[in-house]
Amino acid sequence: MQSISSREFNQDVGKAKRAAEKEPVFITDRGTPAHVLLTVDQYYKLIHSSKSVADLLAMPDCAEIEFEPVRDADSTLREVDLS
Repeated sequence: MQSISSREFNQDVGKAKRAAEKEPVFITDRGTPAHVLLTVDQYYKLIHSSKSVADLLAMPDCAEIEFEPVRDADSTLREVDLS
């Protein structure tokens, strides 16, 4: 992925937008990634690509997935009265 500084971005926004047409562009502040520039189509693909837990549980092979939750070492077990 391409990376540009905030200063470069401010000096030539058009260049950054053209680069974002090909791939997401990281915009850095003092060398640290601070923002990502991407097209609207890339954004929509990103937000619509993830499935919810309910979608994943509805998958036909879901029953075959082994899941063993890890207990927090600091948690204590206590009885619960559900009456």
